[in-house]
Amino acid sequence: MKIPKSLLVEPDKSHIYGCFAVIVSVFAFAYSTNFGKILILAYYAVWLPLIFVDYRRFLRHLSSAWLPLTFAAYICFSVFWSHAPGITARAGVQYFSHILCAYVAARTVSVRTLVVGSLIGVFVVLLYSLRVGSYALDTIDGTTNFVGAFGSKNQVGFFSSLGIYLCFVFVVFYRRGWPSLVWTAPIGLLSVYMLVICHSATSVASLPAALAVVILLAMSKVLSRRYRRVLFAVGTCAVVASVMAALNLGLLDFVLGIFGKDSTLTGRTYLWEQGWEAAQQFPILGYGYAAYWVQGFAEAERLWAEFFITTRTGFHFHNTYIETLVELGFIGVALISIVILRAFYGHVSAVIFRDWQADSVVLAGAVGLMLLRSFFEVEILGPYFMASFVVYYSLFKLRGLAVARTQRARIAIQEAKAANG
Repeated sequence: MKIPKSLLVEPDKSHIYGCFAVIVSVFAFAYSTNFGKILILAYYAVWLPLIFVDYRRFLRHLSSAWLPLTFAAYICFSVFWSHAPGITARAGVQYFSHILCAYVAARTVSVRTLVVGSLIGVFVVLLYSLRVGSYALDTIDGTTNFVGAFGSKNQVGFFSSLGIYLCFVFVVFYRRGWPSLVWTAPIGLLSVYMLVICHSATSVASLPAALAVVILLAMSKVLSRRYRRVLFAVGTCAVVASVMAALNLGLLDFVLGIFGKDSTLTGRTYLWEQGWEAAQQFPILGYGYAAYWVQGFAEAERLWAEFFITTRTGFHFHNTYIETLVELGFIGVALISIVILRAFYGHVSAVIFRDWQADSVVLAGAVGLMLLRSFFEVEILGPYFMASFVVYYSLFKLRGLAVARTQRARIAIQEAKAANG
C-alpha cells in the first residue's frame, strides 16, 4: 500500500502523523534521561526521514532559516576553542540535529496539530509522573516537592504549565464543538493539580504572563491596525512598569513569599554571581559549548559539592543568558537573544501590524512563556528540550505563515475583482 506524500508532509493533511510525531517528541523531551537513547532515536525517526519523502519542500526558502543555522554553526565551531572538544563536538551535533527536527516539523505540521499532539503528549507525561509519584527533598530550602518521574520539580512545573496553556489556546482558538471541551478537561485538571503539588514558583509566575500575551493579542482582533499599535504600546509600557515594580517595590519578594522562598531564589542569585565571574575568564568566545560542567574541572566540581549534586551531572547556572555567556561568550549571548526575540516579536508584529492570525497568537504566547522561563532555567540552550523545540518551530513557522497570509490576500483580491467584474 502506497501512502500519499501529502499525509506526511502537507501541514493541512498530516494531522494524524503529525500528532503522533509530536506525542513521541514530547515524551522524548520529558524522559530521555530515564529511558536512554531509545527515545532520542524515536524522536529522530519521526522527523528526519520526512526529508527524503519530499526534499524539495525543505530546500525551498532555506535562506529564511539563516539565523538559527548561524547559531548552530557557531556552536559547532566552538569545538576549536573548547576546553572539552570531545564533549562540545557531540553536544554541538545534537543541538544542530535538534534544530533540524524543529525545521522539519515547522514545514510539515500545522500549529493546530502541534497543539493537539502536545496536549496528548503532556497528558501522557504527567500521567506517567503521577504513577511514579516520587517526592524529593530540596536541600537548599528544606522543602519536599513532587518530582514524579523527573529529577526536578521545575520540569514537572514546566509540563504542567504548558498543559494549562495549551488547553486554554485550544479551547479559545481550535476547538470544534463541545466534544473538544470534554477531552481537554481532564488534561487541564491534571495539569493544574500537578502544578499545585510541585511548588514550582517559576512555572506559576510565568504562566499568567504568557496567558496575558494571548488575551491581549486575541482582543486586538476586533481593532483596526492603528488601534492594535496603540494596544501594543500600552501593553509594552505595562510590562516594563510591572517589572520595575517587581524589582523596586517588593512585589517580587511578596510573590516568592507565597511559595516560601525569598529573593535569593533558593541559591540562584549565588549561581548567577558565580556564572558571571566564570564568564570573565573567556568573555568573547566562552569555554565552548557544554564545556563548563565537566567532571574533573575544578570550578564545576566545587559548585556540584556546594549544591549537593552527588551525580556531578545535569547542573547549570539557572539562567539561559549567563549559561550561554559562560559557554559561548558575548557572541553566543547575542545570537541566542536574537533567536528568541525574533521568534517572539515576529509573531507579535504579525498580529499587530499585519493580518490577525490565531496561529501567530498561539506561538507568540508559547515563545513568551519560554522567554520568561529563560531568566530562571536553561531550556533553550540545550537539545531535546520542549522549550527549544517550540522556539525554533515558531521561528521557522514565520515564513510559512507569511506565505499563507500572502496567498489569502491574493485570493481576496481575485474574489473582489470577480465580484466587480
